[in-house]
This record gives sequence, C-alpha cells and structure tokens, in this order.
Amino acid sequence: MDVSKYRRGYFMPPETSLEWTKREYIAKAPVWCSVDLRDGNQALVNPMQLDEKVEFFRLLTEVGFKEIEIGFPAASETEFAFCRKLIDEGRIPDDVTIQVLTQAREHIIDKTFAAIRGAKRAIVHLYNSTSVAQREQVFRKSKAEIRRIAEDGATLLKECTDKTKGCFLYEYSPESFTGTEPEYALEVCNAVLDILRPTPTRKVIINLPATVEMSLPHVYASQVEYVSRHLAFRDNVILSLHPHNDRGTAVADAELGLLAGGQRIEGTLFGNGERTGNLDIVTLGMNMAMHGIDPKLDFSMLPRLVEAYERLSGMTVPPRTPYVGALVFTAFSGSHQDAIAKGLAHRKTHGGYWSVPYLPIDPHDVGRNYDGDVIRINSQSGKGGIGYILEHKYGFTLPAKMREAVGYAVKHASDCLHRELDPNEVHDTFVSEFVNLSAPLSLRDYTFSKEGETVRVCMQIAHNGATRSLTGSGNGQLAAAVNALATAFATRLEITDYAEHALESGAESRACAYVCLTDGSTQSFGAGIDTDIMTASLKALIGAYNKQHTA
Repeated sequence: MDVSKYRRGYFMPPETSLEWTKREYIAKAPVWCSVDLRDGNQALVNPMQLDEKVEFFRLLTEVGFKEIEIGFPAASETEFAFCRKLIDEGRIPDDVTIQVLTQAREHIIDKTFAAIRGAKRAIVHLYNSTSVAQREQVFRKSKAEIRRIAEDGATLLKECTDKTKGCFLYEYSPESFTGTEPEYALEVCNAVLDILRPTPTRKVIINLPATVEMSLPHVYASQVEYVSRHLAFRDNVILSLHPHNDRGTAVADAELGLLAGGQRIEGTLFGNGERTGNLDIVTLGMNMAMHGIDPKLDFSMLPRLVEAYERLSGMTVPPRTPYVGALVFTAFSGSHQDAIAKGLAHRKTHGGYWSVPYLPIDPHDVGRNYDGDVIRINSQSGKGGIGYILEHKYGFTLPAKMREAVGYAVKHASDCLHRELDPNEVHDTFVSEFVNLSAPLSLRDYTFSKEGETVRVCMQIAHNGATRSLTGSGNGQLAAAVNALATAFATRLEITDYAEHALESGAESRACAYVCLTDGSTQSFGAGIDTDIMTASLKALIGAYNKQHTA
C-alpha cells in the first residue's frame, strides 16, 4: 500500500482555544433529528416503499424524535408522495417537526415547497458543497461563486416561504464542511444568515456535516468551536452536527462536537448511511444515559426497535454493536461470568448506583434480560456462570465445592458439540451427570432405627442385577448410610460437604440434596431430587459413590 499518495485533506481553524477540552461530559441532551428516512434510506440496496416509510416514521415518533428528516421531495415521486401523505392524512404528531432536504437550485426548491405546502411546521434544509475538492473538481467555481450559490438559495427560501401556505423554518449546511477551510465555511454560513435573519422566535439551524470524516475527532471539535464562536446572530442560531463514520469515529466526533458548542445532532438509528454510515444515535444517546444524563429518547424497547429496523430496511445490526447487538451483554468467559454473577448478587443486597462488573448499563433498561443475554455457556465458560444459570433459571443452588465439577462437565459437553449450549442443555447436562445417578448402584428402599444415640440403617440396593441389603450405623442417618456403603464395598468413605434446599414452594415441593464424597484419594459429587428430603439425600450419596466408580 502506497500511503504517500494520501494527505491530510482537512484544515485546522485559524485560531484554536480548545475551551471545549475543559468540559468533562455532555450535560444535557441535544436536539435530535433522525435522518433515517433520507440519509439512511438512500443508502439501502432497496429503498423503502411508501408503506414502509410510513411505518418507520411512526417508529421514530415512538422513540421520541421531535425532528425527522423525511426525505428529498424533489428526488423522486415516492419521496414527494410520502411527504404529501404525512401532511394530507394528518400523520405528523403536533409536537413533531418534519424536515426536507433541497439543493440550492430554483426548480428543486420550488418542488420542495410544493411538497410541504400546508405543513403545520417544517424545516427546509438547504445545502451546497463548499470543500476544496468539490470547488475545484466538481463545480469548477471560485469561492465567491460557491458563496453566491448559497446566497441565491437562501433568497429563494424566503421567496417561496412568502407564497406558500404553512409554517417553515430554515437549515443551511455547507456540505463537505470537513474538507472546507473553516474561515471560508464560516463566511458562507454568515452570508446565508444575513439573508435569513434569524430571530429568537424563528431561529435558523446551521449544520456542520462531516460529510466525509477526514480527521481525528478533536480536529472536528476545534472546527465546530471556531464556527460557534464567530457565527453571526449566534444567540438565534442552533448549531447542528452531522457526522459520518468514514474513520469509524462518528460518535466521538459528535460527543466532542457537542462539548465544543454543538446543540443539535443529525444521525440515524444504528448508524445506517452512505459508505460506513452516519452517526449512530442509539450509541450516542446510550453513552449519555450511562453517565446518568437523560437522552430524552426512549430506548427501553431496543429489541423491538432492532426487529423493526431490520425488517423495514433489510439491514442487519451486527452482534457486537454497542448496546443493541445480540452479544453485547453476553459473557462467555468464566472469570467475567463469575464477576457478573457476584456483582448482581451484591446489588440485590446493597442497591445504590449501577456498578456491576463488565456491564456498563443494566440490560433490563433496554429491554434485555440476564438469563438469555448476559450469561451464556460455551467451552470457555466457568463455574460461576454455569452455577448462575442453574440457580436463576432452574432453582439449583450448588455448593461452592460442587460448582467446579459441574462446570467442567458442562464445558466438556460444549467442547464436544463445538458450540454454545442453551440453558436447557446446561440443565440436562447437570441432571445426566450428577442427579439421581443409578448405576452401578440404585436405591430401592431403606429403613432407619435408633438405639440410644446410634442410628441404624438398612438399605435395599440394586447392584449388578441383584438386590442387596446394606446395613450400617452412625451418629446420624447420613453417617449410618455412608458406613453401610463403606462396609459393603470394603472402602473408606467420608462426606466432606452436604447441602439441601427446596426446589419449589408448597406442600408437594421437591427437595434437592448435594453430597461431596471422598474415599481418601478421590472426590466426587452427587445430587438427589425427591419429594422426601431423606430420600433425596440418600440418592445424592449413592450418586456420588456411582460417580467415583464410573469416572
């Protein structure tokens, strides 16, 4: 790759104060404008049809967008018809302002106003390209001639407003701003403002698009700060940002641009747009929410939003997309799972601010859940995550010593299948490997008796096709059963851990018991389930013995 043919095509402003670097975070939500129905739609292989655009528009209003760029009405009949449909059928909520895009050309501006005639409130977004590359290669015009295009377009906006029924506001973009000398972009913007004459009750939007992302984010922020400081009618101007993602840093551009004086953001859901896309509004908004700042958009329904977006646009949301991807809250790593499980348990007892390890936000806040999204099991998982699944989905509270053995069994199952295990498969692996194991020994019946402080047991055990009676004694029922096994099979046995709990509530609930058994050299674990706790305990004991003799 010959990098010598590339150069830095952006321009630092003639003065740089970097005051924006002193601000730690974005203190309040910007004005949001979705351009999904324009920038997003024009980037689709198959642009949305009329009914799909109507549904997408309704979806955007549900999320809470108050400004929505609905298209370029002069570009196609579908765009024009969509605009008319929204207005004529009263589909625009009273608190929502539509926005339409137009080049600074007379016949296009005329058709644009025909499309929005009668609108209760619409923003007319005028643009023309100002960059060095566009001036020299595309338009072959001087700075003065490019400025004249913008001025003539602004004049036409005012003329059309005067003769068209409706309430219209103005926006101007020096397209390809990032490839334009900042002082020249400022000159053009101020020339347009001098014609449009914004007032406190009729503000004008000046939009600074990173039409092509060309620099590090701090350079874009410096350009924004310079323009913000020197704009005419500044108090009556809303400074808007429109970052694209060519360098993969559109969100950073937007965040630093807001610190530098930006007040409004144009972007798309999930970053869809030409080339590498537009700014991802969901990511930017959720970044604010993560810092405790209300983004003023409703992201509590992100799974439904993703479904509708993918269905209507034909695009897909990659699984690692921040906040919305299928895997962004998922931990496969054993150490991560253990930390998450402990963090969630700590939060239950301590509350307070959200601070769960590896989870920057609560998945519940965006419509996700812990069991299916956060902890998922494959061959890389650990005892903590597997224990969490078994406890929170199926009610098994494994003793600490047993978690490691269960973890190895589940990971081995995943490794053999070369894939992730779903929760039911985790459960089934645990049951088949540890619960009520009945070979080579199986419990048929048992009776206990007591002589003074000594408990005696007689167990009927199926072994190699025959039934054997095992007897033993001890200072408790389980101790007696262990001694009966040890005597019958001439081995040393000792229970080193035992636990029990109810699996359900109510009179008919089942009990689960866990036994850790050692013969002095090896350790094994068994679990027993029965409606009777003693039966469950004996099944766990025999299961642990079986585990030793089938390993």
